[in-house]
Amino acid sequence: MRINKYIATSGVASRRKAEELILQGRVSVNGKKIDSLGYQVDEKNDIVYVDEKQIKLEEKKIYIVLNKPEGYITTSKDQFGRKNVIDLVKDIKERIYPVGRLDYETSGLLIMTNDGDITYKITHPKYEVNKVYIASVKGIPTDKEIHDFENGLEIDDYITSKASLKVVKKDTIKKYSVCRVIIHEGHNRQVRKMFDAIGHPVMNLKRVQEGKIKLGDLKPGEYRHLTKEEENYLKSFLNFEKDII
Repeated sequence: MRINKYIATSGVASRRKAEELILQGRVSVNGKKIDSLGYQVDEKNDIVYVDEKQIKLEEKKIYIVLNKPEGYITTSKDQFGRKNVIDLVKDIKERIYPVGRLDYETSGLLIMTNDGDITYKITHPKYEVNKVYIASVKGIPTDKEIHDFENGLEIDDYITSKASLKVVKKDTIKKYSVCRVIIHEGHNRQVRKMFDAIGHPVMNLKRVQEGKIKLGDLKPGEYRHLTKEEENYLKSFLNFEKDII
């Protein structure tokens, strides 16, 4: 088994993150550091270590959806000592990790699993998995601003792909609006930056759906295991079928 897949299947990280660990010199097999992404692991005889800790292939696959509260990070390490979403799932004995990220100030749906193959498929840009957000923003976007938002904005060093923006509530007195946004990319703080680009800063942002997985009525900090139907939907990405909401 290829080394990055072995690490992902062990529940340590996604395949892409596993490749980073290898290139950083944090992976060894039988006591020898591995620097080749193409290294093949003998699953029966080799002993694999990440950061000098032995890892093993996960047998039981776990799939949950968490309602991430604001004020939690989704990365594995944080120099500021902030609260981590892992703290909210401590009663799950298997080592699971987030599929993609939600920034510190954003709440809502976060899929977590120890299935590295599925994580890789869902987060890879070419699979274009739609993500649905509800955003409260300052002011009310005009028709032109909505058109610009939906057809590509220049942010940092890239142009955003086509998106969807619908104003679902307007408050002309308090001068804010509530919008439903659909994107399939996952750049850092992308939705916030898109609204900044059209002059309507985000006040509150929540992800409510990813692909066909919906947040439902989960309270902040609560999680649930995916239904069999939802699991099968995720596993369908292993034999890719483009997803449409």
